Amino acid sequence: MIVQDHYRLSNGVEIPKLGLGTWMIPDGAAGRAVIDAVGLGYRHVDTAQAYGNEAGVGDGVRAAGVDRDQIFVTTKLAAEVKDHAGAAAAIDGSLRALGLDHIDLMLIHSPQPWMRFGDADRFLDGNRQAWRALEDAYEAGKLRSIGLSNFQQGDLENILAACSVKPMVHQVLAHISNTPFDLIAFSEQHGMLVEAYSPIAHGELLGNADVAAMAGRYGVSIPQLSIRYTLQLGLLPLPKTANPAHMRDNAAVDFVISDADMDVLRGLPTIQDYGEASVFPVYGGRLG
Repeated sequence: MIVQDHYRLSNGVEIPKLGLGTWMIPDGAAGRAVIDAVGLGYRHVDTAQAYGNEAGVGDGVRAAGVDRDQIFVTTKLAAEVKDHAGAAAAIDGSLRALGLDHIDLMLIHSPQPWMRFGDADRFLDGNRQAWRALEDAYEAGKLRSIGLSNFQQGDLENILAACSVKPMVHQVLAHISNTPFDLIAFSEQHGMLVEAYSPIAHGELLGNADVAAMAGRYGVSIPQLSIRYTLQLGLLPLPKTANPAHMRDNAAVDFVISDADMDVLRGLPTIQDYGEASVFPVYGGRLG
């Protein structure tokens, strides 16, 4: 099963190829979701300071019934933190909230604060300061690996030009009908594993007739086809769910999409409307 497979990061750390996303899972439900996922074989959980559920995720990790070192835990530095002292304090805050003595991967959640997402100001100095705090925590053994999320090429170049430890991971919005191929290629050229969040387009692919028809030909669900697509691109998908049946379905992706069908999926028209999720900056909206 895919949950037993790993990628190897540039620093040698192994990361499971499929993760459980926890965005929009309430803190009180996150622990149960983690326990259920681990029971189904998952060993990778993705959270963030912005999700407000680090404590619940940490509870689930401790109660899951497997050794801590068998579960890969990712969290993300809040997008609004753009100074060294604030980032250092926030990293320690995540360790306390999770109740763990180390975090397997920590990312800068966005190059810009969410309320400024898409503005001309790219917060270049602030991102360098936040990155330096991640480097310090990495060197201190608090973080096993460090990376970025939602960065554009110029934002990545800003970090690469000043870092002493290169980013090992870049987490981006990537799915059928919206795959940033150039950004993925640039990230990979600089040694980053690319993770794909919202691999099912926050549910919008469920209504796509072309994807549904292809999934039917393979005898799989739309989420399974969508997750397999990202895996065949060499990405690490992070489907979000608190439903054990969906967790099981999302992990049953041991089939192969043909090269011809991958070409079809690469060329599908870009999704223009993410429904209720459209308000969020990563889907083109504005918060407030």
